Amino acid sequence: MAEGRPCSEKSVRDAIEQACLRELEALKPGNVHVYAEGHDMTVEDFRTSATIAAAHLSRRDVPLGEKILIAVESTVAKVGCNTNLGIVLLCTPLAQAALAADEEKTLLPRLCRVLCALSIDDARFVYKAIRIASPAGLGESPEHDVADDPTVDLREAMKAAAERDRIAFQYTHGFEDVFTIGVPRWREALSKGMREEEAAAHVYLGFLSSFPDSHIERKYSAGAAEEVRNRAMKLEITLSSLSGPEAKKAEMLKFDSDLKERGLNPGASADLTVASLLATKLEDILAHSIST
Repeated sequence: MAEGRPCSEKSVRDAIEQACLRELEALKPGNVHVYAEGHDMTVEDFRTSATIAAAHLSRRDVPLGEKILIAVESTVAKVGCNTNLGIVLLCTPLAQAALAADEEKTLLPRLCRVLCALSIDDARFVYKAIRIASPAGLGESPEHDVADDPTVDLREAMKAAAERDRIAFQYTHGFEDVFTIGVPRWREALSKGMREEEAAAHVYLGFLSSFPDSHIERKYSAGAAEEVRNRAMKLEITLSSLSGPEAKKAEMLKFDSDLKERGLNPGASADLTVASLLATKLEDILAHSIST
């Protein structure tokens, strides 16, 4: 098989949907999952959103920004709320990289090409998608506010938000968190025999303990986000000392209940988890295409 052969639309669609569903099956404290819903959203909302996003983001014939807008519009129209803006923003460049006919054999350099090629039209579509989704705590921005028409390309616009938004940070730092935290933790967890839902929770806690969740920080405060980060770090230490799965589950559910009672949703960490699972799968698909 020729080097640089693109992934099929079906393989990318399946990979996106599987990443979303696997993340939903993981016990992620503070976030929606099959063990406990919350934040006025249901598990079924997210399952529906996964199918919608996968169908649109896997299309080869639609530009990146337009795909983001269509996926967000379709999701909000179907489920009535913003369930997946962050997921769509993160997964679209990854999908675009996998779908491209590129001389590069691996995902990361393909992704860098996609990010470098982002346009002002992409920014225009994404601004509209963000306005439709209306994420909590968005507020006004002193530079490149999404309420205005964009004057720069999407990557430059993301650069202005990178210090306060971990998803924007990925656009300007080559998805650094995904490839240095998420993907390695996922592969390591699976190599140690963890079930996939446990491995996904391990990835999530890795993000939650590595930096303050920007969704919590934006909606509440830097102090609240740092508190959750510190508790996540302590939880990881506690979990490592427990041998039984039920004991670990009980500790995580305790943390989960407390966060939800306070309305604290580490949404950025959950979105990064989906992106990490997707990136790993796309890496594997590309590697398989080269070896066969």
